[in-house]
Amino acid sequence: MSESAINISDAAIRSGLPAKTIRYYEDIDLIVPERAANGYRTYSETEIHKLAFVRRLRTLGFSIKVCRLLLSLYENKDRSSADVKRLAEKHLIEIEQKLKEISEARYYLKRLIDYWQRNDRTECPSFNSFEESKVNLNK
Repeated sequence: MSESAINISDAAIRSGLPAKTIRYYEDIDLIVPERAANGYRTYSETEIHKLAFVRRLRTLGFSIKVCRLLLSLYENKDRSSADVKRLAEKHLIEIEQKLKEISEARYYLKRLIDYWQRNDRTECPSFNSFEESKVNLNK
């Protein structure tokens, strides 16, 4: 193994990903490490950077499909930054929609919890059939 190539254990430490995840990314051809003469995986600085990049993307909620696309854009030196911007803008719209949905769920859960605290009945409104018109949560 050359000085610039490291093994999977060191790649895991440096990228912040478990070795099992790195192997999975290799299995789905998200990254393609070199193989030493003995068959062991070796990772260059470029692969370590890609792994850390994917880790950060996944933390931000990007799918594997989008990670693959962003990696291909990263590797394509002829790409336009507008391509990356479009992907980021699309993802931002998706995040904003999720935040809206989470905010609505939070609002209704708080109201349900408040309703249940004021109600000693054994039955309680089901999440599937919950409608404000049937249950007055403002009392």
